Amino acid sequence: MVETKKGIDPITAQVLSGALKNIAIEMGHKLARMSYSSIIRESNDFGCALLDENGQQLCESVNSTPLQSGPIPGYLRGIREIMAERGYDFKPGDVILHNSSFYGATHQPDCGFFVPVYYKGELIGFSCSTAHQLDLGALSPGSIGIIDAVDCFAEGLQFKAIKVYEEGKPVDMVWRLIRDNVRATDMVVGDMEAQIATCNIGAQRYLELVEKYGLETVRAARDYLMDYSERILRHEISKIPDGTYHSAGYIDGYLDSQDPKRKDLKLNVNLTVKGDDMIVDLTGTSDQVDDRPINMPFLGTTDMAVYLTIRTILLDSKKFGYIPQNAGLMKPIKIVAPEGTLVNPTYPAPTISRFCPGNALADTIMHALGQAVPDQICAGIGNLYMVAYSGMIDKKYWVYMDIMAGSSGGRYGKDGMDAIDVLYANTRNNPIEDIESHHPLSVTRYEFPNHAAASGKYRGGVGPIRAIEFTNEGGFSVEGEGQKYAPWGFDGGYDGTPSQLIFTDREGKETSLPSKVPYKKTHAGETLRIVGPCGGGYGDPYERDPEAVLADVRDDYLSVERAKSDYGVVIADDQIVWEKTERLRSLHE
Repeated sequence: MVETKKGIDPITAQVLSGALKNIAIEMGHKLARMSYSSIIRESNDFGCALLDENGQQLCESVNSTPLQSGPIPGYLRGIREIMAERGYDFKPGDVILHNSSFYGATHQPDCGFFVPVYYKGELIGFSCSTAHQLDLGALSPGSIGIIDAVDCFAEGLQFKAIKVYEEGKPVDMVWRLIRDNVRATDMVVGDMEAQIATCNIGAQRYLELVEKYGLETVRAARDYLMDYSERILRHEISKIPDGTYHSAGYIDGYLDSQDPKRKDLKLNVNLTVKGDDMIVDLTGTSDQVDDRPINMPFLGTTDMAVYLTIRTILLDSKKFGYIPQNAGLMKPIKIVAPEGTLVNPTYPAPTISRFCPGNALADTIMHALGQAVPDQICAGIGNLYMVAYSGMIDKKYWVYMDIMAGSSGGRYGKDGMDAIDVLYANTRNNPIEDIESHHPLSVTRYEFPNHAAASGKYRGGVGPIRAIEFTNEGGFSVEGEGQKYAPWGFDGGYDGTPSQLIFTDREGKETSLPSKVPYKKTHAGETLRIVGPCGGGYGDPYERDPEAVLADVRDDYLSVERAKSDYGVVIADDQIVWEKTERLRSLHE
């Protein structure tokens, strides 16, 4: 067997790659099974990973969201910085809790738990999990709809490298502090305990791997696999013509605000390729919003929007199969993000509602990269909505977070996907049965809109319509995007359609709401309806197969009138009128 310069043969390295991957997958499955909240159990808004002793990521759970697992090394850098400042150190049996957005965490609700792993007295790595906690005692119930937070302290409890277990023993005063300051206590603490159990499982499996193969071999495999992942990404970057590719996107911000600095905010991307290196320069992006939480922490949100979008586009799993998800994938990419902007806010700017802006940033990066690799992207995405529903029954809080699916744009060779999470998150929306069986809520409508798909050679996907009625008194708050700026069409495809948010009171009066709504009390019988945005179309609609246009009309993606006006396909009595269609299309050529 030929050995590499890293001191390990490729077959052994791949065996260890599979073993590391399966450890992370097992951690993810067990966290989902042990959790109390639907945001972890059903929506998979969590991440699991193993890091080496230097904080380099070895693997991540693929059955979760990469927006949770990818930032884990940044959490550890923040933990180490804080512990060094305070004169603390890791010890066997410790469990560290961390969620500070200015020390590596994605945003305040995403609590990270870290278990240091020791082998023969030596620190050899960390077993880690992050997950979205549904309440951490902030301005209003729920952990994503605090869209009127004025600074990071208004977003809830701040954990900066806090030991919740010390040398194997729980730190009771910390747990008491958590229980005394969160709503839905049993659910939140139960989810935290599930995260710790998950980390302990990962630590145990990692030790078993080291004991079986030896620490030197595992470290050699680590070096080999990081080099392997980096080389594959560099190879794909090198295929792109050198040059700078530009795109600008916009987010709603706070459309109902009178302050121009809070709305119509710009995301500016200059993506430069030189050989097998890539620089993503975000200079020109709007300034941070000092007193509203739509800023994106550089570590955990901005960097992930860049890394995850580029690796998803250039390293399509259908072409490459599994590529080890590790620190090597970040080395070819440099990010420039000026301080004091939306993409790199300064302390103590609030950041809790950074998800939708981050998705819009990923969308803008994809638009820029599409100029270089048009066959590898989709048209503009339909962003998501997150709603924090809450209330109190028998003096106990209930809290539920509903992730409202978006849609993708059309892509080369395929139509856009309907009702999915998009780009860098990979969460799932919650089943109706789970919502109605656990909360005083009723899903009265969940369907696709008729005739809403954006036209293109490959049509855009459609976002769903979801209406939820309160069956008891409660309240809600909303984080969303895409009411003003429609998803972009690509290469002749039409733009998609914006989103809508409608509240219906007990008298049946409808009120249109902006995409971001601070906490609003509700009564039984009142309903919140979200009309999801629809992704953009890809390519000239006149190049679409007329039979595919007819199928779209039959499936209510498209009206007969739009089939004629957008596609040049004349349909009558549920059939294509070929003579008129050919005449119309010939005029378009």
